[in-house]
Amino acid sequence: MKAIRRFTVRPVLPDPLRPLSDLARNLRWSWHAETRDLFQSVCPEGWAGSGGDPVRLLGSVRPARLAELAGDRRFLRRLTAVADDLDDYLTGDRWYQEQADGLPGAVAYFSPEFGITAALPQYSGGLGILAGDHLKAASDLGVPLIGVGLLYRHGYFRQTLSRDGWQQEHYPVLDPNELPLTQLKEADGTPAQVSLALPGGKALRARIWLAQVGRVPLLLLDSDVEENELGERGVTDRLYGGGSEHRLLQEMLLGIGGVRAVRTYCRLTGHPEPEVFHTNEGHAGFLGLERIAELCVGGLDFDSALEAVRGGTVFTTHTPVPAGIDRFDRELVGRHFGPDAELPGIDVQRILALGMETYPGGEPNLFNMAVMGLRLAQRANGVSLLHGQVSRSMFAGLWPGFDPEEVPITSVTNGVHAPTWVAPEVLRLGARQVGAQRTEDALSVGGSERWDSVADIPDQEIWELRRTLREQLVLEVRERLRVSWRQRGAGNAELGWIDGVLDPDVLTIGFARRVPSYKRLTLMLRDRDRLMELLLHPEHPVQLVVAGKAHPADDGGKRLVQELVRFADDPRVRHRIVFLPDYGMAMAQKLYPGCDVWLNNPLRPLEACGTSGMKAALNGCLNLSVLDGWWDEWFQPDFGWAIPTADGAGTDPDRRDDIEAAALYDLLEQRVAPRFYERGRAGLPDRWIEMVRQTLSLLGPKVLAGRMVREYVDRLYVPAAQAHRALTPDTASELAAWKARVRAAWSGVSVDHVETTATSATAELGTSVGLRVRVALGSLTPEDVEVQAVSGRVDAEDRITDATVVPLKPTGTPDLEGRLLYEGPLSLDRTGPYGYTVRILPTHRLLASAAELGLLAVPSEEVGEAAGMVLR
Repeated sequence: MKAIRRFTVRPVLPDPLRPLSDLARNLRWSWHAETRDLFQSVCPEGWAGSGGDPVRLLGSVRPARLAELAGDRRFLRRLTAVADDLDDYLTGDRWYQEQADGLPGAVAYFSPEFGITAALPQYSGGLGILAGDHLKAASDLGVPLIGVGLLYRHGYFRQTLSRDGWQQEHYPVLDPNELPLTQLKEADGTPAQVSLALPGGKALRARIWLAQVGRVPLLLLDSDVEENELGERGVTDRLYGGGSEHRLLQEMLLGIGGVRAVRTYCRLTGHPEPEVFHTNEGHAGFLGLERIAELCVGGLDFDSALEAVRGGTVFTTHTPVPAGIDRFDRELVGRHFGPDAELPGIDVQRILALGMETYPGGEPNLFNMAVMGLRLAQRANGVSLLHGQVSRSMFAGLWPGFDPEEVPITSVTNGVHAPTWVAPEVLRLGARQVGAQRTEDALSVGGSERWDSVADIPDQEIWELRRTLREQLVLEVRERLRVSWRQRGAGNAELGWIDGVLDPDVLTIGFARRVPSYKRLTLMLRDRDRLMELLLHPEHPVQLVVAGKAHPADDGGKRLVQELVRFADDPRVRHRIVFLPDYGMAMAQKLYPGCDVWLNNPLRPLEACGTSGMKAALNGCLNLSVLDGWWDEWFQPDFGWAIPTADGAGTDPDRRDDIEAAALYDLLEQRVAPRFYERGRAGLPDRWIEMVRQTLSLLGPKVLAGRMVREYVDRLYVPAAQAHRALTPDTASELAAWKARVRAAWSGVSVDHVETTATSATAELGTSVGLRVRVALGSLTPEDVEVQAVSGRVDAEDRITDATVVPLKPTGTPDLEGRLLYEGPLSLDRTGPYGYTVRILPTHRLLASAAELGLLAVPSEEVGEAAGMVLR
């Protein structure tokens, strides 16, 4: 019989065990081994049955066992020590508290998904895992972050396979009362709520749940409340589910409702108000509109409020392709704002203008969330050096006339939270080598370019560790494979072969990620006979562990999964290649350490960063990858292999896949597998072990989330906080008025004449020539602009490369036509074809970039031809 109502019955812990509740409710346990070990000792069987979730564990322990533990002095001493350690972690000074003054008092970090732990399934892939690692690293460093997201009642889907290998989705209902969450409440005990106005006089209400991630509070908004109508209750039903309006409402709740939730949390707890708002991808972009509305209520006009908001906003883009960005019909967006809906005090046309694709090639009727995010943020970044370059080209239309390298989008390469992803066995080896505290600091704070102590670990210990981790993975794979085949309808009598799946002494390659087409799950199947030869090689066999989910609406991705599964089902190779369904954090934490090689073969440059290989590397796994994302930036032959790419513009996609698959097979056959099986004098694979050592010592410090968050603080959060403080209502109004005046007058700005003191078309290295430029500024003054000489080597089409920019100085007074003369030297510091140009840019002390307004004036073709080239 089915229950008509559900309750969550919480255990009553004996007084001596009360600290267990606090430990369970702080998600630091998800990356703190001692806390997990303590909970496991409460009830080993219950711990395994709960999936390593302390909240579920405590709800299942028998009262007699709790009474027994309450009288166990040894257990109580352990409990006290772990509770005291958490208290020290939460209250003591950390890296952030040791920095100079001027840091932000608080930073609000918005993301549509957060991957903290498998016990809180609110993530689908890399974006969420990155956001979770960001919060954890911020906690370890003491950065005063507030996380903001949505609480999805079904999370992301669970994946199983049909008998013929087709992906099937399941959406379990999550009860917040059974998750490691607490409800934010008002002083009178009633649930704290935020509310959004909807068209037709309706409202969207949401409660605020709090997940405590170490020192960092994570606020999750939940629309499944009784006060909402049925449609509104379902707004936070599924991650990345529903149609356009459903997604729009989710993103309005995340952005607008999220700011209101932050204000509520700070009011109730006394937490400092954020000075910086960081939006992780465009989904949360509406947060800027809510902050503008707050300032308009305080008396500022829209333009002044926009400048004040931009100063304190950071926007991170994660997609290298326009198709990965949320875009909505402008009429749909317009219907949800204005007098009869949300933000009634703001002109709807001003809101729409922020997201419209007004650049060449843009869709004039679509509202682009990334475009709005960039227009509402004074600082923006991609997530690897290569992705920064791709993003500058992709969004260059917002800054017309500027070369892509001058588009104001920088890059901060992603990192991963080592304490979450490094296997306990690896941590113990590090602790034996350098001590527990130094190991913890190295993994969480980082800071060293090398982990030199890795050089002192004996080869034998490294190899034994790698073999132990591989053996654990083999056992894990067999258990998961058995569960999967039962779900596919097989009986136990059919599954005896699973006991022989994988071999702990065979080179093990991992491939696990989401399954969009560009990640090329099935590239390895391009030549099936050749792959089979690699798997079954008599001397150098390889084995493959593959996992990944296709989006529920992506039938093409599901066909790729099915193609891989059917190959892995072949009795000839099923002991050497497996597909594991339901890829998630719990599986990943076993998979990364147990693999010897991590495979990544996306279409370059479509992988913004890709962090799975980083997690593998921290466990001594070597990367075999296309030079894309972070691997393009940090690859060295000392610790991995680069798969050659055939990414010329004229290459047919099928031919490209054939070429790159052949290159992958060649690498595996000729270089990777032979090195793994090669033995030195001591019977160990010396050269392989040295690559593992180089991976840990050279790559380890770079791939840390601690390094990433420190970069965000130094390069983005501190400048944004300074801009936030500088943009008071008066200065914001000044900047807005100045921008309006410059934009209105810019048509009168021109470069009218350019000449040099050069007497020929050649000159010697190290000399300089004088440059004289006459410019018209219209109604602007010399204080409003900077006149620059831009010079450098030129290519065959006279495009300047690796440019040097030198400001020129005004001399004298305007001539009879009002033109001004600017002069300066042009240093000839490079040999070969050399050229220059001149340009005029707006300048103001409160601009973060000279390109911020997207305005510049350059010489006309006639003026340029008259000026000539300095050197050819």
